Amino acid sequence: MGSISKDIDSTKLLVKQADKLKPLQPADKLQFGRSFTDHILSVSWDVNTGWTEPVIEPYKSLELDPAAAVFHYAFCCFEGMKAYKDAQGNVRLFRPERNIQRLNRSAARVALPTFNENELLKVLIEYARLESRWVPEGRGFALYLRPTLIGTGADVSVSRPRSALLYVIASPVGNYFGSSGVKAISLEAASSPVRAWPGGAGDNKVGGNYAPTIVAQEQASERGLQQVLWLLGDPSVPEEHYITEAGTMNLFVAWVNPETNTKELLTPPLDGTILPGITRDSILDLARERLVPDGWTVSEKRVYMREIKEASEQGRLLDFFGAGTALIVSPIRSITWNGGVVDCGLKEGHEIGDLAQTVKKWIEDIQYGETEHPWSIVA
Repeated sequence: MGSISKDIDSTKLLVKQADKLKPLQPADKLQFGRSFTDHILSVSWDVNTGWTEPVIEPYKSLELDPAAAVFHYAFCCFEGMKAYKDAQGNVRLFRPERNIQRLNRSAARVALPTFNENELLKVLIEYARLESRWVPEGRGFALYLRPTLIGTGADVSVSRPRSALLYVIASPVGNYFGSSGVKAISLEAASSPVRAWPGGAGDNKVGGNYAPTIVAQEQASERGLQQVLWLLGDPSVPEEHYITEAGTMNLFVAWVNPETNTKELLTPPLDGTILPGITRDSILDLARERLVPDGWTVSEKRVYMREIKEASEQGRLLDFFGAGTALIVSPIRSITWNGGVVDCGLKEGHEIGDLAQTVKKWIEDIQYGETEHPWSIVA
């Protein structure tokens, strides 16, 4: 984008606290992404002057011109991250620098302005501190943070926006699974439509990746399936179908490798068609540290549906789960594919596999401060 006159400067942060604070909702009434905190963090950008001073102020509606670029050409990217409360009442962020880095990459991909990551992280931490009363206590509860960057320039020519707005809002979230505990889901594998494709923008968290998936998701729900498993490969040749993501989650397969007869945890590679998830990366790092000494192999490689089906039929499929910010780990019971149903190895009467449960505990122990780790930052 070339040089700009000013970057984000955390020392210039202006805080205007709300005069009247909203009442907190009971933890058992929280719905994901449906209620919001008292304040909004924002910083605007202009092609001529660069970034303005960041401001935290009472939550408000945005005022945008009807010709704003975000409405017409999807100049939009965002992040999803959480703040957690540990047993001592401290607010913690889990690897927030990785979310900020990814937001910057997404911004560059869709011609939006980039920014100093360290400075944005500092003001984000201040925002989390200010909204700390909204972070629910207890395992499974958190404050969901949504940094968003949009093109605001009033111009319907197909060109780089000349102005933009970066803002952060927050929503308290309850236990995603509710009081009933973890529930395994079933997937409908789809080779058409596709969520992402080689050379596209599937490896960025941009708004245009999500709206086109909703109809397929609704159709799967009507058939009693909870998420879509997005496949790539020639739709007319099932043997070529390989997995990418499920809904908005990265995927992990645990099986006994047929060639080495050893346990293997694998996930699709970062080939440009899947999102480089922070939870995905964390699971890989921890698995290499903790599973490999026990004889496991940890791999990032293409996984074909026919291989998953064969592993299931031969009793080699040990576990299959999704991973992401919202759920941390989502166990998968079965996959409807190519006219049949593939069983994903869950024991009868169980809602989560042994490995998925272990991985979930690894991550949550760090997020809630039960295991001290450099990934968990006290705000």
